[in-house]
Order: sequence, then C-alpha cells, then structure tokens
Amino acid sequence: MNYYDHMRQHLRLLLPLLLACSHSVQAQPAIPPETPAQSSALDSALFYQLLLGELNAQAQEPAAAFSLLLDAARQTGDEALFRRSVQIALRARSGDSALQSAKAWQETIPASLDASRYVLQILLNLNRLAETQEPLKRLLTLTPKAERVDTIWAIPSLYERASDKQLAVSVVQKALASMLTDPALGATAWATLGRMWVNAGDLETALHAAEKGQTFHVHQDHPAWLALTLMRANVAKAEDLVKNHLANAPSTDFRMAYAQTLLLSKRSAEANAVLRNINQQQPDYAPAWLMQGAMHLQMRQWESAESHFLHYLELMKVPAQAYTGTQTPRGLSQAYLSLAQIAVQRKDLQQAQVWLQRVDHPDDLLAAQLKRAGLMAKQGMIEEALTLIHSLPEQSHADIRLKRSTEVEILRDQKLFARARRLLEVALADHPNDTDIVYDLAMLAEKMGDIAEMERLLRQSIASKPDDAQAYNALGYALADRNLRLPEARQLIEKALTLSPGDPFIVDSLAWVAFRMGRTQEALDLLRSAYSQRPDTEIAAHLGEVLWVSGQRDEALRIWREGLVANPDNETLSETLQRLRVKL
Repeated sequence: MNYYDHMRQHLRLLLPLLLACSHSVQAQPAIPPETPAQSSALDSALFYQLLLGELNAQAQEPAAAFSLLLDAARQTGDEALFRRSVQIALRARSGDSALQSAKAWQETIPASLDASRYVLQILLNLNRLAETQEPLKRLLTLTPKAERVDTIWAIPSLYERASDKQLAVSVVQKALASMLTDPALGATAWATLGRMWVNAGDLETALHAAEKGQTFHVHQDHPAWLALTLMRANVAKAEDLVKNHLANAPSTDFRMAYAQTLLLSKRSAEANAVLRNINQQQPDYAPAWLMQGAMHLQMRQWESAESHFLHYLELMKVPAQAYTGTQTPRGLSQAYLSLAQIAVQRKDLQQAQVWLQRVDHPDDLLAAQLKRAGLMAKQGMIEEALTLIHSLPEQSHADIRLKRSTEVEILRDQKLFARARRLLEVALADHPNDTDIVYDLAMLAEKMGDIAEMERLLRQSIASKPDDAQAYNALGYALADRNLRLPEARQLIEKALTLSPGDPFIVDSLAWVAFRMGRTQEALDLLRSAYSQRPDTEIAAHLGEVLWVSGQRDEALRIWREGLVANPDNETLSETLQRLRVKL
C-alpha cells in the first residue's frame, strides 16, 4: 500500500526546495585567513631570527618556530608577526601557545581588532567560556560603529558549540549589558540575547527578548528574525511579533522566510497569499516563483507547479530547452529535479531524462542519478538500474540511506519483495537502532501480507521512538483498513494526531477508522477537511468511497477523476474502483 510511504515521505518533496530558496544571516569568520608575515627595516640579527623561525615552521618544528616569531613580534610590535606566531601555534594544535601569543599581541597593540578576535575565538575553542566576557566586550568596543550591529548579531554563532549553554547566555548578557538600552543597538542586542536563550532551550525568555527588542524599532529586522524562529518552534505570541514587523514594510527576504514557515506549518493558503503578493510587487524576483512551484508540487498540482518552475527558469535566464553544461545554482537544480518529477507523472520519461541531465549542483547530483535509476526501472531495466545505484559514490550516511531507500522502492515496485526484505534486514543488522529501517521493513511486511510481522515491527518502532507520529498512524490505519480492533486503531491514530496536529494524512486515517466504525458523517467531515488541505489521490480514494456509499455518487465520481488526474497509477484508488466496480 503506497499510502504508508506517502505519509512518511511527503515532506521530502518540499524541504529541498525550501532550502534552495532559504535566506539566513551568516556570521563573518571570527579569525581572518592565514597570511604570510611581512616586515620591513629589519637588522641582520632580526632577519636571521625570522628566517630561522620560518625554516623551523617548514621543518615541522612548530614549538621553535613559535618562540622565535613571537619574540620577533614583541621586539618589533609588528601585527603580521604576531598573527604568524598565532597561526603556527594553531596549526600545531597548541591552544595555550596560540592564546599566549594572541594576548601578547593584544597587550602590545591594544587597539588591534584582529588581536581581540583571536583571543576570543581561541578561548571559545578551548571551552573557557567564563573568560570570554571581557574579550567579547573589548571586541565590541573596538569594532567600528558601522559594523557593530552585524558583529553583535553574529555572537550566537560564536558560542554555538559551547558546552554550557546557560553559562554562555550569562557571559553574553553581561558583555551586552550597556548595549541593551542603547537606542541604536538595543534592538539587535536583545534579539541576539534571545537567540542565545533559544540555544539554551529557554524559548519563553527568548520571546521576552524579542518583545523587548521590538520596542526599540519595529522596522528593525533582528527581533523579527528571532520571533520567526520562535514561531517555527510553535511558541505562543511569537507570530504576533512577526506580524508587527510584516505591517511595517519588511524586506523581501523576511517575507520569503515567513512564507517558508507557513508552508512548514502546513498553512499553504496563507503562504500562497504571501508569495502572490511578492510576485505582484516584484514580478522579477525569481525565488518566490521557485517556492510557489514547490508548494504546488507538494499539492500535486502539476500544471501550476510546472508553470511556476518554467517561469523561474526564465527569470534566471536559463533557456528551458538548452543545457549549458555549467554548474547551476541550487535553485536551478531543484527546479530541474521537480520538472523531471512532473514529466514522470505524465509518463514522459524521455523529457524527464532531459531535465535530469541538466542537474549539476553537487548537492543534487546523487538525487538526480537515483531518479535516473528509477526511470530505468520503469522502462524494465531493473538490473541496470540497481547497478547504477551501487556504482554511485557515497559522501555521508545520508547518501547511503538515500541509495538504499531508492533500491528498496525499485524492488518493491517490481514486487521483488524478498530481495527488498533481505536488503533491509542486512541494513538493520548494521544499524539495529535505526527506526527508519524498522518502519520500512514493517511496510514491506504489509506488502507481503505478513500483518503480524508488520505489527511487531511498528510496535518496536514506537517503543524506540515514542514521538514518531507516522508509526502510530501506520499501525492504526492498518488495523482499521482490515476491520481489526477498531477502538484500538482509533486510539493509535488519535495519538498520532496529538503528535502531528492537523496532518491531513493522519486526519484521513481517523476518517477511515470512523467509516469502519459506521460513523459515516464524521468520516465524511474529516475527509472533506483533509482533502481541502491536501488534495492527494490517497485521500481522494477514501473520500470518494464514503461519498459513494452515502449515495452522493456524482461528487464521488468527480473526486475520483481528480485523483486519477493527479496520480493515475495510484494503487489505493485503483483497488477502490475495482472493488466497487466503478468505471471512470
């Protein structure tokens, strides 16, 4: 039953596209790149000392090189020599020596911004958090006024790997104390402190910081970005702060991020309204068209999705029918992958291959090749497809998982269930705590008719990961679909709904168990709600059946036809029509 995989993976269609259009604030590197030492007016003794120091560095004698260059730096007060001595110590992984040199640099040249950066970063790398308060204050004082806001906003990224998050908050709060009331810096200072509280897990205090920050300047972006982060974490009242900012001419980047947040919260209609507004005001702003394409693709609205992706390509000045052979931005590669998916939906496998051949962004190459393997399998070249998958390089564990899931999908679609099961069992033996493998094995057991094994595996998954809504939902739906233990099935699905509120697929499951229990009107209301939120073929199959049984046959036929247009190969809909002896 493809329904289970669809429930598990439907967000995978959307998340890469959202990432391709994402906007974030990147902190500047705290330490500048390594540079060669340069000095002038050297006497012969000092020249020899420098030469000897560099020779020791090249001969992998960092301790001697460090001592010689630090001594030369103290003699000359030359920043380049101090920097070189710090870099040699860092390259030798001697944090204490690097800190010694950076502090000597700071003492010799108190106004050096680079020296302050090095002292702070080295202390952070040594996890000596309590000692960073004064260096941080010094860095902020030395930073030019024009750069101070950006420097403050970058602070949380410096402390991101701090082992004691509460201590990190305390240090930063003390360092920023004088700026929390500064009319020019207060908004950013409070927002930065709020981000530190987010990292420490105190979201309510972070919300208070966002509120304080917004009292300075409602037009200032930083408190609004913090509020948006809290909105994504479902913090009450955070969206009020976001909307305050939206009412005061926010940047396009912020509105795009708000639309992303709405999409991830399954508020597609509101996200679409935001994106349409951007399109009207800035018709040449390409990322909005890409995100709308992603949204329509998730909704399986193929025609609309295709038109948005093609318009995006046009705005990016990439001809829709010409492959340039040069590496494209991530958004372009994601558009090509999506257009290939639409072509597959239309059974135009040749055009799908054309789109896939244009994908050249490194982050998407594996996905494109795996889709090529899927197309080969659809054309009957099963072993060739599997050979292609096995030949693809793996850069991470995520790549391994993606290759395995593609191979399992191909074997399952070809009804080679035993081979797929062996593949997953080997993977589970290597990773016995991987709940995704357990879930996939459970769904495969269902395909093979081994319901007892499916239930055992899903209960194992629930025990290992009790907050996994899809495992509860899959088990509850499986029982309901077979008219087994319906009260228990409903309880499982209701538990899933508490873990993932409003999920249209879980609402569909709840409707199905209500239908099996004879609560036809309740089922109909739930299915209409789920289908309006997500007009998916699986939901269409169920809604059509309940309408058909209720005597509303014209509407049932309409819903089923819509489902067939969206996905003519859907097994659930095909089985429903065959069982009810309906021909469309």
